[in-house]
Amino acid sequence: MKTQRIADILKSERTDADVTAQGWVRTKRGNKNVAFLALNDGSCVANLQIVVDLAKIGEEQLKPVTTGACVRVDGRLVKSPGAGQGVEVQAERIEVYGTADPESYPLQKKGHSLEFLRDIAYLRPRTNTFGAVLRIRHAMAYAIHEYFNKNGFYYFHTPIITASDCEGAGAMFQVTTLDMENPPRTDEGRVDYAQDFFGKQCSLTVSGQLEGELGALALGRIYTFGPTFRAENSNTPRHASEFWMIEPEAAFFELEDNMELAEDFLKYLIRYALEHCREDLEFMNKMWDKGLIDRLHFVLEHDFKRLEYTEAIDILKASGRKFEFPCDWGCDLQSEHERYLVEEHFKRPVILINYPKEIKAFYMKQNDDGKTVRGMDVLFPGIGEIIGGSEREADYGKLHARVRELGMNERELWWYLDTRRWGSAPHSGFGLGFDRLLIFVTGLTNIRDVQPFPRTPQHADF
Repeated sequence: MKTQRIADILKSERTDADVTAQGWVRTKRGNKNVAFLALNDGSCVANLQIVVDLAKIGEEQLKPVTTGACVRVDGRLVKSPGAGQGVEVQAERIEVYGTADPESYPLQKKGHSLEFLRDIAYLRPRTNTFGAVLRIRHAMAYAIHEYFNKNGFYYFHTPIITASDCEGAGAMFQVTTLDMENPPRTDEGRVDYAQDFFGKQCSLTVSGQLEGELGALALGRIYTFGPTFRAENSNTPRHASEFWMIEPEAAFFELEDNMELAEDFLKYLIRYALEHCREDLEFMNKMWDKGLIDRLHFVLEHDFKRLEYTEAIDILKASGRKFEFPCDWGCDLQSEHERYLVEEHFKRPVILINYPKEIKAFYMKQNDDGKTVRGMDVLFPGIGEIIGGSEREADYGKLHARVRELGMNERELWWYLDTRRWGSAPHSGFGLGFDRLLIFVTGLTNIRDVQPFPRTPQHADF
């Protein structure tokens, strides 16, 4: 008999039929005549109720079926007389695949804190919360590929091991095969990376953008979607050392095209979540964030406000609000500033543009004023910045001068600079942190709770 997922069994309109269900026991209760098992296989947030007649399946046989045990149940699917479920299974046969000692099994029938569950990340996908989060995570990954495929973007694989620092910040994890206790050295006493595996110093990538631009300047429209790494000692709810990034790049896109793409993309993802993850979103809305679904609709129902950085500073200074971080022209806006603009002043998502060049990356296109660049950040309620991007500098002279001005290594970036010598073109792109998107869509507040196995300073378990 073909095994069905519990999600499909619960939706079945065909009752009084034989079914086989497999999953993990969430709870077990009953009396001397009947036992009730709540069975879940991860396919949905709801459990399937298994009714066990103890005259048919003895209590001794049922003894190893405890919370956490994995079982197979063959039985009859019938309409349920109880409230809260449409169907239940009357068990004919139970096979125990794996037992779980009730004295030591960590997930019992009680509320567990998110902090506690992080310590048992290998088990937390079995909880309702993390089952919902991981199903939403899957749906968002699928929707990302679907969106770009529909809009003529090609999935472009950029390297994870790189010799280039895209952001110029130096916070990179080194990749080496050298003996760390006794590395080879040059005559000057420096580590001789010429003897390393790649013949030069290499690191894990912080972004696929630079290589992504090369793809866009040949294929027209590309996107990357893969892991990125930052060796920043940041113990905050929004930062992780390993995370996934979505980075589209498009030739012949100027800043306005980039803004339109970002807004359309985000609305597509949120609409997809509301249409395909409704049950999980309702669970997260009920258990963790009462305003979650309203906030998702808030993004869909409003056009994103385009706002000059200079105007934003004027609004913040005139607000009368005493911010924790004072802001003047030239400062990098903090989350409190971004959220004020979105949640209180405009009451809609905001796309902030034309930032001071001194606080933005070297590759952003310079405006004619000599002070600002065509950067953009998309600001959301509850979270602040969710997307960062820009029109890229297409002029070789300006890009080369900016690299020199910042003291960057020209020899490492020769290939990137060369793209501005051989058929340069206007082009733009942005980066969306996948895990930060998940924070917004799930209503959770810590990046450690939307990643299956988070990597943060001093934590690389499982």
